[in-house]
Amino acid sequence: MMEPMNERNNGVRRAGAPTYPGDRGVRTTAGRDGSARPQVRPTAEGWVQPMGPDGRPVLQFAAKRRVTKPPRHLADLSLADRQAALKESGHQPFRAKQLSTHYFEHYSVDPETMTDLPKAGREELVAEMLPPLLTEVKRLKTDRGDTIKFLWRCFDGVLVESVLMRYPGRITLCVSSQAGCGMNCPFCATGQNGLTRNLSTAEIVDQVVQANRAIAAGELGGAPGDGGPERVGNIVFMGMGEPLANYKRVMEAVHRMVDPLPEGMGMSARGITVSTVGLVPAINKLADEDLPVTFALSLHAPDDELRDDLIPVNSRWKVDEALDAARAYFDKTGRRVSIEYALIKDMNDHGWRADLLADKLNERGRGWVHVNPIPLNPTPGSIWTSSDPRVMHEFVNRLRDKGIPTTLRDTRGKEIDGACGQLAAGDSE
Repeated sequence: MMEPMNERNNGVRRAGAPTYPGDRGVRTTAGRDGSARPQVRPTAEGWVQPMGPDGRPVLQFAAKRRVTKPPRHLADLSLADRQAALKESGHQPFRAKQLSTHYFEHYSVDPETMTDLPKAGREELVAEMLPPLLTEVKRLKTDRGDTIKFLWRCFDGVLVESVLMRYPGRITLCVSSQAGCGMNCPFCATGQNGLTRNLSTAEIVDQVVQANRAIAAGELGGAPGDGGPERVGNIVFMGMGEPLANYKRVMEAVHRMVDPLPEGMGMSARGITVSTVGLVPAINKLADEDLPVTFALSLHAPDDELRDDLIPVNSRWKVDEALDAARAYFDKTGRRVSIEYALIKDMNDHGWRADLLADKLNERGRGWVHVNPIPLNPTPGSIWTSSDPRVMHEFVNRLRDKGIPTTLRDTRGKEIDGACGQLAAGDSE
């Protein structure tokens, strides 16, 4: 069994354990060239971060219960439940498969296209099983047309966003799982809104179906694939919200994505990434799902001193607890874990933090993890700005020097506020 990793948190150090400047509250740190850099501390800009009586950022793990709920939709139900619902309303159960084919394969909710359904009562049947969920408010495209940000209005007026991206050989959709977010991270535009509500299973799935509809209509630019119909092949739950705080509906949505056509979308679970800021009990639960999805931990700091302020949920589950859960996910599933790390100038990009991160990962074994440093999207005059290129490369090289597979990630959609941490669901131009 792996050695417990909490000695540093408890103020007790193992014999021979390395020391780091951050352990002693040092506010400058030296790079490879010997120069010292300041330690910038996280602070909210342009908004007031909600704080509790204990002086810590408020965390919302659940939204207030609402009287109105999204209308029941075909995508909320398994195929058997769709059949039962149709039978209960006086329709033949086999219509469930026909409706599923139209929605999941042809991305259609238009009764006029569903000529295999009886004309009499067709519109009523479609309205019952495929009610409108997400209405497009606007979309923004990058100049090359290979990234589209969609702004959706839900049935109750709540706004959410998703981002569609074409990469060489694949198409990825970044989906939202909540309207707003309750994790209260000071650098994230979504977190400034707080948590409005969880999205339903079908509201999550409908983001994918509508993105596929746009692709089928030729609206996603860039080089097309190698023949055949194109569609979303990769899903990242990195849009608005904390996916594991909406666990049940996210898991149901994943099942709709991987269920075979026409019951679901027939996607590969290996093309789906579920991320979290570190909800440890839910990570452990995810490991037991028997779904080979990719798990991503948004870490952003390897030391509790900084991460407590940068990622407020760290006050509940510390860095070592989150990393232990991530390693346990690998042990249970055999799926390599991704560590997401936004590089923020003079805040979390110091060389000693790269060394500390590498040492923490290596103490848990080799071959189980991959680190994705992400240049933070810069804001002029803000403390929340991207690291200098030289600093980024030193950070990456230090991880690689210690044997950690590391890839500096591309940031798509910055010019349309569609990159990581920028989704705020604003409908103003």
